[in-house]
Amino acid sequence: MGWFERNIMEPGKLPLLLALISFVLTFLITRVITRLIRAGKGPFGNVSSGGVHVHHVVPGVILTIVGGFGAVAGGQYGFGSALAAVIFGIGAGLVLDEFALVLHLADVYWTPDGRKSVEMVVLTASLVGLLLLGFSPLGVNDLNEDQQQNRAVALVTVLGNFLFALIALFKGKVRLAVLGAIIPLVALVAAVRLARPTSPWARRFYRNRPRARARSALRSYHHDRRWVAPSRAFHDWLGGAPDPEPARSLERR
Repeated sequence: MGWFERNIMEPGKLPLLLALISFVLTFLITRVITRLIRAGKGPFGNVSSGGVHVHHVVPGVILTIVGGFGAVAGGQYGFGSALAAVIFGIGAGLVLDEFALVLHLADVYWTPDGRKSVEMVVLTASLVGLLLLGFSPLGVNDLNEDQQQNRAVALVTVLGNFLFALIALFKGKVRLAVLGAIIPLVALVAAVRLARPTSPWARRFYRNRPRARARSALRSYHHDRRWVAPSRAFHDWLGGAPDPEPARSLERR
């Protein structure tokens, strides 16, 4: 209880914790319900209005807006801020569960492209968890008290870590770039390693470097061979395996 009081309550992180818990629970409950609907089991069914299928991203957007404005108005403390955080977390869970649908503007929920929703939820939960544990964006938390008072050092630290994350992004390492914005060492490692062969960095800087292109393609092949299958298995276990044939219609679920 002492740790919870010192690290969550006193810094005003209770709303963030409640938002994370409600976000994760909403995603898990939603996936259970949609899998039951897909299997034709249980009392649940799709929601329609006027012949139009209402995806749960719609109430998710509404709840996210309500919770977001409520959190801004409520501050870090009090019942109002805690309630707004829960509402925001529920809305964000509903929205990101259908992130792939918004991205593709098509109902890809049960297709391989639908895995992007699960990836986004896992990445978001990881980032919020790091923030909850005290990590600050762009490595500001790595500064001591004297350095924090020195604006020049803080500015150089922020700009340097932002540059590493940006380089990692252009090298086609999106997940590492996002995580690197919170954990600077991750961005640094991603920035100095070879780019993915299809990335903007590779197309620009490896154009006249056949050896670099070959090494990049070989490293990418070994990486995908090692990690893609376990990643897909985890996403299928968490969010459900996709249909053999991709769904085309926005009305289909």
